[in-house]
Amino acid sequence: MLAWDFSKLVILANLIASPTAWWLMQDWLTSFAYRTDINFTIFLLAGLATFMMALLTTFQRAYSAAMSNPVDALRAE
Repeated sequence: MLAWDFSKLVILANLIASPTAWWLMQDWLTSFAYRTDINFTIFLLAGLATFMMALLTTFQRAYSAAMSNPVDALRAE
């Protein structure tokens, strides 16, 4: 459930940022004499990498919380 909450935020951020960045880069590159086209797959790969990092971080934190001793947490409070 926690992973899905973070995943929704990462997907929403990528849906907002990728088209915006693509449009700004296309607009900026038109002023150059020698320009290249920006392929949208670069943004898809960056979004996938961000999504995977968020999932791995969430799973690692959940695993460490599940394996920790609750007595140690109560003793610290």
